[in-house]
Amino acid sequence: MDFKQIEAFIHVVRHKSFSKAADAIYLTQPTVSAHISSLENELGIKLLDRSSKVIHPTKAGKIFYEYAVNLINTRDEAIFSLIISQTLYQGKYI
Repeated sequence: MDFKQIEAFIHVVRHKSFSKAADAIYLTQPTVSAHISSLENELGIKLLDRSSKVIHPTKAGKIFYEYAVNLINTRDEAIFSLIISQTLYQGKYI
C-alpha cells in the first residue's frame, strides 16, 4: 500500500467517480483504476461499489476511508513539521 493508492481512493470516494478523481489529482482514469485495484487486491476486500454510474464506498470502504484520510493528514503534518524544523534550524524564519 502506498500513498498514491490511498490518495486515489480518497478522491474517488469524494468525487464519486474515477474520471473526476483522476482530473482532481492529475492522473489518467486508467491509472486511478489501477491504483484502486491494487489497493483492493492487497487488502483482499472490495472498497468501492462500481455497480452504478456513481461510485460509492462499500461498508469496508467507509471504514478504510477514515483511516486513509488520517494517514494522508498525518503524512502532510509530518512533512510540514520537518520543513519548519529545518527552516528554524538553519536560522531562517518564515
